[in-house]
Amino acid sequence: MTALNEQQTKFAQALFDAYTSGTPLYEADWEGTVTDDDTAYAVQDQVMKLKGVPVGGYKVSLTSKQTQQMFDADSPLYGQQVDSHFLPSPATVKLADQMEPLVEVELAFRATEDLRPDDRLDDLMHKTTVAGALEVPDSRFADWFPDLSKYNVMADCAVGGLVVYGQEHPTASLFKNVDELATVNAQLFLGDRKLDEGVSREVLDNPLDSLQWLVKKLASQGKVFRQGQLVSSGTFVLPPKLVQGHWLVRFDHGLGDVELTVQ
Repeated sequence: MTALNEQQTKFAQALFDAYTSGTPLYEADWEGTVTDDDTAYAVQDQVMKLKGVPVGGYKVSLTSKQTQQMFDADSPLYGQQVDSHFLPSPATVKLADQMEPLVEVELAFRATEDLRPDDRLDDLMHKTTVAGALEVPDSRFADWFPDLSKYNVMADCAVGGLVVYGQEHPTASLFKNVDELATVNAQLFLGDRKLDEGVSREVLDNPLDSLQWLVKKLASQGKVFRQGQLVSSGTFVLPPKLVQGHWLVRFDHGLGDVELTVQ
């Protein structure tokens, strides 16, 4: 485990304070505090320790070439999430309770047993449930998208906000093979207006590859993706800003709809 210096420890405390107060940080105030992946994840671990609750699941970010280029990255990254921020659909939230939220369209997987770094994609199909999801990424930094540094995204729990997930299905019962997971189509609506649509192959070519990447990354850090934990695996579309109204994502392949009302 990477040890944090005094400034990095202060940074973790500041992120936690912003998380609890809703008062944003400014990146210029923390420039140069974190300059490598290991330290960024160590800051994230300290933020989670300050939250004082178990890890309920994860989100994976930067799962397309486009988003990796936006944040000057060459691989995905993950954020640890608290259980209370995973909400079953339909859900209702207040915009005033968020900071600078966006909207993403994803698939969510829940482990039905502990996942191992040597699990093949087919193994992961048989060890998970799958659901459509609408993620609300949010940051403790002002004016964060798309200019926040990769290391600060990582330190800030991968700009984790909320994940609204639909009905869960055993993955292997809904999909006949691994390749089918790359063919899920989804349409994003705000009220009656379709804002965007996307396909799951945007997520590292297959969302199961995103899950496998996460399991291996956690193992490299001495962590385990535990039974019952949930992951939001990566967005199909570039995220618009969250605004008040009724949001809906319509998935094919029997995944159904995911609904979020923002007051």
